[in-house]
Amino acid sequence: MVYLDYSATTKASDEVIDSFVKATNYAGNPNSLHKYGIEANNLISASTKQIAKLLGVKTDEVIYTSGASESNNTVIKGICFSHPNKKHIITTPFEHSSIYGPINYLVDLGYKVDFVKIKDNGLVDLDDLKSLITDDTILVSIGCVNSEIGVRQDIEGIGQMLKKYKSLYFHSDITQAIGKVKVDLTNVDLASFSGHKIFCFKGIGCLIKKKNVSITPLIHGGKSTTSYRSGTPATELIVSLAKALRLALDKIDEKYNYVKELNAYLKEEVSKVDNVYINSNDKCIPQILNMSVIGIKPEVLLHSLEEFEIYISTQSACSVSTISKAVMALTNSKDRASSSIRVSLSYKTTQEEIELFIKYFKECVEKLRSVKVESN
Repeated sequence: MVYLDYSATTKASDEVIDSFVKATNYAGNPNSLHKYGIEANNLISASTKQIAKLLGVKTDEVIYTSGASESNNTVIKGICFSHPNKKHIITTPFEHSSIYGPINYLVDLGYKVDFVKIKDNGLVDLDDLKSLITDDTILVSIGCVNSEIGVRQDIEGIGQMLKKYKSLYFHSDITQAIGKVKVDLTNVDLASFSGHKIFCFKGIGCLIKKKNVSITPLIHGGKSTTSYRSGTPATELIVSLAKALRLALDKIDEKYNYVKELNAYLKEEVSKVDNVYINSNDKCIPQILNMSVIGIKPEVLLHSLEEFEIYISTQSACSVSTISKAVMALTNSKDRASSSIRVSLSYKTTQEEIELFIKYFKECVEKLRSVKVESN
């Protein structure tokens, strides 16, 4: 099997599984006052300290959630409901559906949303962003790395620019960046990510909320690690997340350079195929390579590769549209937006796997095009 869909999800690593199993020995409810519960609570506290240190934040700024989708919903609804007198949100055409979903919900409640312009290279137009900000703006949400194309925004610089606007908050979904590139949260008010993108389990995520930020919880009722997300703390998953994050950030530069070499070779080889256009550019992280194969439906190519146990994706795994909004925003080409596929790599990807993908990619494209010619 050749798995090249790491941006969709990852398999929990053996080290993370080991941590989970060990944590099952602390099965008491962390909210309980007896020794069994206190031991579990202490284990969670140790994990929280580790996560906070790794991310450069305070321990009471770490909120555990079920994943980035819940974190994003908590941010968007929580910020707006806490500041009901402001009803303007700014975002980009590069965001995940868990950003658009709650924003559209708020639009139905009378909120206004503006989409900041994107430059030709995919980066946010800062001048346009400034022009969109009004006294009514409460939230700016800009993801660190786009999940389909891999464009990396300068959230440090954007956050620094937004600091002078005291009455709004800056949120970034860092799910596709964490563990792949270094992320500085100094100028970010809120940040979201999921564990299952960094070789942890599904069902655990994190929301970083700086101390000066006030939000209304999405889930009410019941004691937990913070007052911003109720529910019995998932000891085993929290311990696993801390372990996964530590492993993900270990030797991150070395891992990045390795993937960058794989990406360069892959890009060179697939570019040799007629009517294949590379959508990912030099502003993109190397872990994601988005390309358009003109004339072939993405899902048909995906299933063709699947016959050889090669797994890629068409868009973000959570997308419901047949046309990639991100590719459309970047290329302004409906043909490319409706024929794009995503190959996502990790430091666990091997050169042999890349060679196999290239071989069968070329074979599948040639076969599918020949069939189309015959049918015409």
